[in-house]
Amino acid sequence: MGLRLNKVQKIILFFIILTSAASWFLLSRQSDVDNNNVMMRAMMLYDPLSISLFTVTWTVGMAAMMFPAITPMVFLYNRLIAGGNAAQKQKQKHTDENLMVEEKPKYNKSISLKLALFVACYLVIWALTGIALLLGWSIPMNSLLVGKGQERLVNTIFGVILISSGVYQFSPLKTKCLGYCESPMSFFMRRWRGGVWGAVRMGTYHGLYCLGCCWPYFLLMVALGWMNLIWMGLFAAIIFGEKIWVRYGIWIARITGTGFVIIGLFTMVGTITLQNSVIGNNMHTSSSTGGSNIGSENMKHSKSNDNKMSNMNEMSFVTISNDNSKSI
Repeated sequence: MGLRLNKVQKIILFFIILTSAASWFLLSRQSDVDNNNVMMRAMMLYDPLSISLFTVTWTVGMAAMMFPAITPMVFLYNRLIAGGNAAQKQKQKHTDENLMVEEKPKYNKSISLKLALFVACYLVIWALTGIALLLGWSIPMNSLLVGKGQERLVNTIFGVILISSGVYQFSPLKTKCLGYCESPMSFFMRRWRGGVWGAVRMGTYHGLYCLGCCWPYFLLMVALGWMNLIWMGLFAAIIFGEKIWVRYGIWIARITGTGFVIIGLFTMVGTITLQNSVIGNNMHTSSSTGGSNIGSENMKHSKSNDNKMSNMNEMSFVTISNDNSKSI
């Protein structure tokens, strides 16, 4: 794509940058402890309000991280639908010039609606992904990782997650999905649908291809508690490099995957300990109640919930330490 932008593309670029910057600003206004407490409360209490707050925070984070990387896709989609409308206008001009002039504002509104639906459906896929990761991770962990002596099991599970995420970076599915994200034209040639419903379908497909590219990063954000500005910024840079750097984006993915595998192996053998505070709090609560099922009595009383959340605040959300238990 050339560097010369028309007026409409400049407006789109400004909107994307503004939305991403505003999302980063909103995230920065909340401390990592606040963001993590939202996720921890949702993972442990499962009440609709907590899950809703997590979904909003997660979606804002997705807008901050992903909007810069989807800019070429939005630009090309705008050019395609604008070109289609221009051809339709030219055809109308030869048949009824007055009708063409009358319909002009309608075409502009149609373009804006299609762009909005395309981006909105893309974000919906990521919002649903956040909820699925939250529940899919927390339900088994809250049931299994209770009681004393679970540190070894935690390290093994975290190691498996890291290694699996790293190996996926070398998979054919990763390569295929990244190919469509790197080449917007290939995506639209394969998935093009016209009209408003077409915008909905293509936005959904693009979200699914993007999910196929990037799900390991967001699994780690939830499972390992890496949902803070530092890790989000790092993953956003990796994703941007993968999608924008055509030809070499796959090597960024593979280098990152190699790093995940190495950290996962060190975690499994106990050289590195990754402590998720939700799991840590589960084990702390269980041991203090004689190994009973996690918070079965405490969930019934608001006072116990407050005590539980205060315990969370005292714990670091992610702790990386060596065998001598020195925090890094």
